[in-house]
Amino acid sequence: MLQVTDLSVSFKNGKSQFSAVKGISFTLNKGETIGIVGESGSGKSVTSLALMRLLNEDQAAIEGSVLLNGVCLCKLSEDEMQHVRGNQVAMIFQEPMTSLNPVLTCGFQLTEAIRLHLGVSKAEAKQKTINLFNEVQLPRPEAIFDSYPHQISGGQKQRVMIAMALACNPEILIADEPTTALDVTVQKTIIELLHKLKAERHMSLIFISHDLGVIKEIADRVLVMYKGEIVEEATINDLFANPKHPYTKGLLACRPSPQQHLKKLPVVADFLNEDKPALTIESIRELYHYPDVEIAERKRKLYEQQPLLKAEKLNTWFPTDTGLFKRKDHVVKAVNNVSFEVYPGETLGLVGESGCGKTTLGRSILRLIEPTSGRVSFEGTDLRKLKKDELRQIRKDIQIIFQDPYSSLNPKLTVGQSLMEPLQVHQFYNNDATRKRKVIELLERVNLQPAHFNRYPHEFSGGQRQRIVIARALALQPKFIICDESVSALDVSVQAQVLNLIRELQDELKLTYIFISHDLAVIKHISDRMMVMNKGEIVETGYPDDIYYRPKEEYTKRLIASIPG
Repeated sequence: MLQVTDLSVSFKNGKSQFSAVKGISFTLNKGETIGIVGESGSGKSVTSLALMRLLNEDQAAIEGSVLLNGVCLCKLSEDEMQHVRGNQVAMIFQEPMTSLNPVLTCGFQLTEAIRLHLGVSKAEAKQKTINLFNEVQLPRPEAIFDSYPHQISGGQKQRVMIAMALACNPEILIADEPTTALDVTVQKTIIELLHKLKAERHMSLIFISHDLGVIKEIADRVLVMYKGEIVEEATINDLFANPKHPYTKGLLACRPSPQQHLKKLPVVADFLNEDKPALTIESIRELYHYPDVEIAERKRKLYEQQPLLKAEKLNTWFPTDTGLFKRKDHVVKAVNNVSFEVYPGETLGLVGESGCGKTTLGRSILRLIEPTSGRVSFEGTDLRKLKKDELRQIRKDIQIIFQDPYSSLNPKLTVGQSLMEPLQVHQFYNNDATRKRKVIELLERVNLQPAHFNRYPHEFSGGQRQRIVIARALALQPKFIICDESVSALDVSVQAQVLNLIRELQDELKLTYIFISHDLAVIKHISDRMMVMNKGEIVETGYPDDIYYRPKEEYTKRLIASIPG
């Protein structure tokens, strides 16, 4: 159906050009799913946008040929290409929240596309939209038709995007990172839905992801992209059984494996090191193996101490306005009767789906959200009894790494200013010259450069921004850090680097963590103990191996079954 030959894409940057895609060729057969995998910047998304001719032709130079059923898309006029888009080839874009118009209802956005392409009446377009919402298994399709994007969950927004892509019965569907940053359970349902729709509609599918574990769940054949080139192509079974290229081996190895105990995760650079050409996934994992006897000794030392932080019957409830006179008769029990301890030097993992109360619990501990009742004590001090000034002082010792590093950094401040600000507020060191030296030391400690001091957040990659917010959390020399989904939206290769950094800092600085994630594989790798949260309550607590191999709750079993690959 689709034949891509010598496709190259380069972008103009002043007088120079940057080659994003370098002469790639591949085919897509009828009814086939091919996966395109690689890190951010490897050229995956640019390839898909070039196929759809959605790149700005004033900035992007595209060469090569793209044949769809024998017709060269490069030679079509824009009006002809507009007919191809949606009708023959459709695309699910990477980030549904930015792809959907926030000021238009979900239903309007679909009916607009249907009426544009199919020329049907408003009533027919609405009925077709409701039918599509049913087909992608959206609950309450009539209500979602009238909902705005911010009023529905991330998984529901992704289903709306899938419905929009399917509206005109395309022959080929391109899914660009459709499950990134989604809960593993939601991710699994989206993949199962795409499988089902592809079979029912006899479509072909191009599935783009940075995670080979996800690709394994859906693809027949895989293209591995690295620096704009296809470095390996194979069937899914051959790729996992016998990866050839060092980059492919790195992508396979850096994903946390629930079956293994590793002191640190392998990273892609381990395999691209020309001084060690014979490395295999097995040999490098053996190199980083965490012996059971060392794990047992660590447990003994951790749990013979007194707890550093203790939560007792903690509740954070939010009233909901109901009824004609807005009486607050009902509450959402975001955190409900939660009790636990965290020991000095421990990493306590907290896992659960979006909406289970993980983030609310983390913020309630710090009183960024005021708890409704209960007690939180840190080194014997009841945090709920502290006045504002007293609480500010103790926050030097208790820090948080927020979920989205981009939104938690002030875009108008340079990185250096953002890191110096807490030092100035808490009057660390005598002057700004000393503070600047300390900030540069922090940047170097998280593997950034002194030159980054004067740059702004938008000038960094996602992984670099995550390192910046880690440096900011370390600035006040805390004892305890809450890491809230701090790796959820990162490439698996960058995720491995950040997880390794978090563990190195813990050993070096004697830090204690609560590590929050929806990904049980990540939690199992990083944690000494873990808690499973569901609907505001802790439903299971224990050592990672006990929970992974002997789960007690059906909810926990579902989380384990959703781990990709």
